Amino acid sequence: MVLEATVITIDNSEYSRNGDFPRTRFEAQIDAVEFIFQAKRNSNPENTVGLILSAGFNPRVLSTFTSEFGKILSGLHDTHIEGSIHLGTAIQIAALTLKHRQNKVQHQRIVVFVCSPIQDDRQELMKLAKKLKKNNIAVDIVNFGEIEHNTAIVEEFIETVNNSQEDSSHLLTIQPGPRLLYEHIAGSRIILEEGAGGNSGFDGDGAGGNGSMDFGVDPSVDPELAMALRLSMEEEQQRQERLRQQQQQESQGQGQEQEQEQENRS
Repeated sequence: MVLEATVITIDNSEYSRNGDFPRTRFEAQIDAVEFIFQAKRNSNPENTVGLILSAGFNPRVLSTFTSEFGKILSGLHDTHIEGSIHLGTAIQIAALTLKHRQNKVQHQRIVVFVCSPIQDDRQELMKLAKKLKKNNIAVDIVNFGEIEHNTAIVEEFIETVNNSQEDSSHLLTIQPGPRLLYEHIAGSRIILEEGAGGNSGFDGDGAGGNGSMDFGVDPSVDPELAMALRLSMEEEQQRQERLRQQQQQESQGQGQEQEQEQENRS
């Protein structure tokens, strides 16, 4: 099992509002981020994942390396859709983040989501790819949404960053359709190459503990059902939390009323 530190960059540009991928390009990425996170954790419990936004005024780190999906999710909740993608800058920030990982034994990987037109200079991107190759940083690119504009340049980028002795970087180009974005990723070399294909299901507790089964369903067999069950469980947990808070507030209110009555009697 590969011991790995992974930085995921998500495209939160204005193009991510497009609804050609269910539900939008941005929301499709959120589901895919969770899927990749669980796959990495199921592959090796010591794997860690960080998260970066690649669009807006400047790319920024949402979460440093963590083994808890709650921290990733918290960062995603603070995300705004805005501006244009700064691909080169986001990848450079990801590489710098990997440089400062605590466990230097971990292999280095960047997973890049691109769903808007790349505006970076081609030559500068290829220089960056060579630098990543020199520093043994693998790169996976999920290319969707604007594939006619982007495919040629991301193909060249992956060819440049790949080590001639080891095909460790991958490009996944996805056409619009009824399948969810994470379903395409589940059957791709981005997941299967790392030996995580059999364990890449969502885990209800976010800890990657029990392998491929999520609520008794193998996502590789029926990903739509697994996703529906996961969302249903999350909704139930949220409902229970709202109910708990409501009961707590009512209990506090009753306590205050009793205190007020005692004061009035005295």
